[in-house]
Amino acid sequence: MKRILSYNVNGIRSAIGKGLLDFLVTENPDIVCFQETKAQPGQMHEFDFNTLGYHSYAFSAQKLGYSGVAIFSKQVPDLVVYGMGNKKFDSEGRVIRADFGDVSVISVYFPSGTTGGIRQEYKMDFLFDFQNYLLELRKTRTKLIISGDFNICRLWIDIHNPEKQQNTSGFLPEERDWFANFIADGYVDSFREINSQAHQYSWWSYRANSRPNNKGWRIDYHMLTQNLKNNILNARILASVVHSDHCPVLVDMDI
Repeated sequence: MKRILSYNVNGIRSAIGKGLLDFLVTENPDIVCFQETKAQPGQMHEFDFNTLGYHSYAFSAQKLGYSGVAIFSKQVPDLVVYGMGNKKFDSEGRVIRADFGDVSVISVYFPSGTTGGIRQEYKMDFLFDFQNYLLELRKTRTKLIISGDFNICRLWIDIHNPEKQQNTSGFLPEERDWFANFIADGYVDSFREINSQAHQYSWWSYRANSRPNNKGWRIDYHMLTQNLKNNILNARILASVVHSDHCPVLVDMDI
């Protein structure tokens, strides 16, 4: 079994200060996909992670203290690829891939688009370019686990008060249409294979007591290629874990 955990930590150094390392000891994932590290390689307490048995691979944004993704793994990958070969997005440190045998694990941080205008256009461009990147990748790497913050609620049950959120970035009709098309391209939402209940969220605004009242969004996913669907053992959202405005999401795989 492989336990894969994905976590938008909203600053890895901040999360470590709130007990992230102790949490990893307890949960003991084999692979951790981080998003929004907000740090450069060498600034992520790599020695502490190494003490826990993790090898660290990070792809940071050119802008300091912004964005960034990483994969920390107890097994040394066969290959690590930084970025998706697109300077427009790679400059913001949004994609990193690690290959383990015939399975590739990708940590991805989708743009948010919440400021509207140019950033929403940038987000939409990323959605289509990332999907095309995966289509090309699947010609040689057929088994993919795509873990990260997609910044989109896929279904109506994935967001608090969906009726009033349809003009909000992250739940726009065109974003949900993209997600439906993405699923149709041959991917499985691992959590929804296990749990079909509403009110299962992975992100909460810092405003208006959103988290204590569970007024949240499910925007963090482990998406799998269809050929890994039968390998899912379990999938959970760890909503009680608090180091960030997100919480970790976990999938156990028979691989």
